[in-house]
Amino acid sequence: MKIPPTLLLACLTSLSLCASEIPRPEYPRPQFEREQWINLNGAWTYTFDVNQTGTEKGYVQSEGFEDTIVVPFPPESELSGVGHTDFIDCMWYHRIVSIPSEWDGKKVHLHFGAVDFESTVYIDGEPVGEHWGGSSSFKWDITDFVQAGSSHNLVVHVIDNTRSKAQTTGKQSQRLESHGCFYTRTTGIWQTVWLEATEQSYIERVQIIPDLDAESFVLIPEFKDLTANMIFRVTLLEDHESDETTLETIDVPATSGLPVTLPISDAKSWSPEDPHLYGLVFELNKNGKSVDKVKSYAGLRKVHVAGNRLYLNNKPIYLRHALDQGFYPEGIWTAPSEFAFKRDIELAKKAGFNGVRLHEKVFEERYHYWADKLGFLTWGESATVGSSVGYENFARNFLSEWAEVIVRDRNHPSIITWVPFNETHGPNHGTLKQHNRLIRDAYDLTKFLDPTRPVNDASGRYHLKTDLWSVHIYRKTPDELKSMLALDSEGMPYRNKPDYEAPYQGQPYFVDEYGGLKWTVEGKVHAESWGWSDVDTLNDFYDQLKQLTDVILSFDHISGYCYTQLYDVEQEQNGIYNYDRTEKFDMDRIYQIFSAPAAMEK
Repeated sequence: MKIPPTLLLACLTSLSLCASEIPRPEYPRPQFEREQWINLNGAWTYTFDVNQTGTEKGYVQSEGFEDTIVVPFPPESELSGVGHTDFIDCMWYHRIVSIPSEWDGKKVHLHFGAVDFESTVYIDGEPVGEHWGGSSSFKWDITDFVQAGSSHNLVVHVIDNTRSKAQTTGKQSQRLESHGCFYTRTTGIWQTVWLEATEQSYIERVQIIPDLDAESFVLIPEFKDLTANMIFRVTLLEDHESDETTLETIDVPATSGLPVTLPISDAKSWSPEDPHLYGLVFELNKNGKSVDKVKSYAGLRKVHVAGNRLYLNNKPIYLRHALDQGFYPEGIWTAPSEFAFKRDIELAKKAGFNGVRLHEKVFEERYHYWADKLGFLTWGESATVGSSVGYENFARNFLSEWAEVIVRDRNHPSIITWVPFNETHGPNHGTLKQHNRLIRDAYDLTKFLDPTRPVNDASGRYHLKTDLWSVHIYRKTPDELKSMLALDSEGMPYRNKPDYEAPYQGQPYFVDEYGGLKWTVEGKVHAESWGWSDVDTLNDFYDQLKQLTDVILSFDHISGYCYTQLYDVEQEQNGIYNYDRTEKFDMDRIYQIFSAPAAMEK
């Protein structure tokens, strides 16, 4: 799709463009929403920089490149209008940004939902900031670079070396083509870009810690540029979608890092059965006047580990999860609309799952909103590729990106576990000492930033410091699976890599990857169709799926499973649904298999 230059100019210079004409028009941060903002999605110009000579050619001073792209969709995607699927190691973006005259005297913030991987931002040729991390959100204060009532040239320089072993890539193929369980790459801007205005003093963030037992929320605010005698006001609303019923209002001196306890009378917990969300309003006031105001929400719920069980709201819970890799046929890593998130969750529930493991990708905040709203349990995971973990340069990039991810998403009640790594390769790649050090450091960092959730340090292998124990088992018959999962003579469960892992110490135990049974339907067969296990007939599929799942359900020491996978992704065709999310199976039959009672529930 090529956008005519005249239409492009109109899109870039007009602030009156209605929301229906802007792709992904919704506010990107549902738990931290301000009124004064401008969505910068839509038509930008761009150029690829194969030889990485753009700086020398003066691209930082660009007033527009020759080709157009639709942001926030990556250039590999159909929805971007580009569809270039070869490697893109370097590219440049440009668009005009117009600052409203009514923002005079305010701070102006430029937000990026995510840019893969390294980005440098320029305003009118002046460098604003650099960021590393393909999945984490970031912002720049551009107040000193722009003027209210004026238009400016915004240029974004992107470097994305997928094959470097130094950055998170998730399931992006490191070959030219997709293959096996690796798929089309994502480069550059792939989440919403927006402008936001605040006063000189403002609320930077608020950590929300639910305390179910004490029926309260503990809030830890951070502020920027406070002046004397400022007040932090918190208002608790009965429902996050309505401003009608105020339950509590608290005023305290505005102090960064000082916890504020917000009690809740007749508290309602958040759960999959009743995902109640309270509304929250945060205000920074001075002399009785509002300086900054942010709308948010929260769910009152508790997750903890006791013995070999995972508890939700002080009750043991069995996890019936599927693997969700967050790919979309038209947008690759970027959902075509936020309602694609809602649909995927509804499809998972229809199949009998109570949650998903968000696999090898950091999902957009709007996904977590729908999971919060619909009562859907998730494991939040980084976009690591296991073979990179032993490389020293990777560690530097990973830790800062992962920290940003946790801080951004830790207020969502639907996220019940953090997973820093998937299937690390231990002694086979890089340096074993560096590999082990990074896994332990990632665990410690995660617990430091969010001690309220359990951490699965390295899903599948190699466990070194973990609150949960998970194993991956593919290509096994039901009898083989039963033999493997049975406790041994010493009462110990199966482990993927016992020679390299820490000793199992009685943590909750999960089979968090299994199955992968390939089945294709007419008209949906990929030329390179692949799956973890083949079956001959549709009845064989149902029989194999039921028998494998029943084996896992039969063991009392197992606290849950994660089936591979929720839907097909490109050539990997072992999903419960097709890649376009159409049905492959009798969903009543599928639901009965995955929702059958587990031994620990009886």
